[in-house]
Amino acid sequence: MKYRSVFDIIGPVMIGPSSSHTAGAARIGRVARSLFGRQPKWATISFYGSFAKTYKGHGTDVATVGGLLDYDTFDERIKSSLQIAKKLGMKITFIEEDAITDHPNTARLIIGDDQGQLELVGISIGGGKIEITELNGFELKLSGNHPAILVVHNDRYGAIAAVANILAKHAINIGHMDVSRKEKGQLALMTIEVDQNMDQQVIDELKTLPNILQVTKIAE
Repeated sequence: MKYRSVFDIIGPVMIGPSSSHTAGAARIGRVARSLFGRQPKWATISFYGSFAKTYKGHGTDVATVGGLLDYDTFDERIKSSLQIAKKLGMKITFIEEDAITDHPNTARLIIGDDQGQLELVGISIGGGKIEITELNGFELKLSGNHPAILVVHNDRYGAIAAVANILAKHAINIGHMDVSRKEKGQLALMTIEVDQNMDQQVIDELKTLPNILQVTKIAE
């Protein structure tokens, strides 16, 4: 893992005590909230490895819920996030998992409301940095540190090229792109991190393309 500056090593401005266990956890929760598009009514949060062993003492629980409430890593309200969530009627369940995962700081979030639900797996890799490794059963690699779009599409010839052409037309540079599918010819997911935030016009144009089913924007 390469760091761009000393601040990437120290970590972001945050509510302590640990960049990996609090700032990273808050970012995982906030990405889940962003992808869900609204405040969930309930959340089942499973912690693995080091997260499972130390989440109460290191504030991983309050940080993750703070992220679900759309609080940034430095927001003082994170300290009271469990109480705030309760007042808002959000039901939170924590599960300490025994399963061995590829990374010790792993969290699985299942969040939802009456309209639907979302399942996400994220890891905190240190210095407040995260990676989202799974979304609704799709494998992916999303850092959460750059503007991005997630494109659900039919696994058909030309779908990826059509999306790339639209981004090129609007002079949007792709920093990282990953494509995941569960089965050949079925649903697939494009994860595209870009160098700048995108206007809604670009998102709307992408939605009109053949075989594109859903486009979700994550702002920086």
